[in-house]
Amino acid sequence: MTPDDAAKLLASCAAFDNRQPSQIAMRAWATSLKDVPLDQDCFDAVARYYGTPPKEAGQRLWIQPHDVRSWRDIIRKERLENFVYDGNPDESPKQYLANYRRQMNAVASGRISGPTDAPALEGSFHPHVLARLEDEHGFNGIGQQIPGDEEAAAAVKRSGPLGVECPVPACQAPIGRPCKSALRSRASKVIHPARRRAAQGQPVASETPEEIEHRRSASLASLERIIANQEAAREEALGE
Repeated sequence: MTPDDAAKLLASCAAFDNRQPSQIAMRAWATSLKDVPLDQDCFDAVARYYGTPPKEAGQRLWIQPHDVRSWRDIIRKERLENFVYDGNPDESPKQYLANYRRQMNAVASGRISGPTDAPALEGSFHPHVLARLEDEHGFNGIGQQIPGDEEAAAAVKRSGPLGVECPVPACQAPIGRPCKSALRSRASKVIHPARRRAAQGQPVASETPEEIEHRRSASLASLERIIANQEAAREEALGE
């Protein structure tokens, strides 16, 4: 861009912001935009800049050379959105680069029109893909329904109590899920004994009266030991 070109561009800017172009401004703009030719895209860049609302309400717009460069690049890239190179498949790499750049510059500048729609792939599926897609029901492992969380958890083989559903009626936690608390009906870290027996292949029935009495006696004995230890500790503290 020459100073005379910059003068024409500044005159376009003055129509929007009422600036007073000077010889110094012309030379400065020409230096900043020396690699940018004065074309219609430059004038469109000025119009696009002043046609875009400012970031802050009431802000005064004042275009600078870098704004012209940026908006001009945006305008040219918009024309290349669906650009597809139309070349000769037998051309050499050197010829390809030259022709590719020539076509791209022609479309970017607007000298020739680019495609308005995005290119789409043509043709059908590969026979191997069709064979996987079709069976007697029309699907073969592709397009199946996605299992839910419970189904996915049940499909995973697990070891230990979590590998079976809890048989306790008040719980019935599914495979892979922890047991629920009897008080709050939410997941807890405790595994019900019946579920442990079920995982080991043992009967899941409730404990026999003998087993309940044995467990109760063991609990009472343990509680008595705790109380005795606490009493001994208290007497020892008083004796001191």
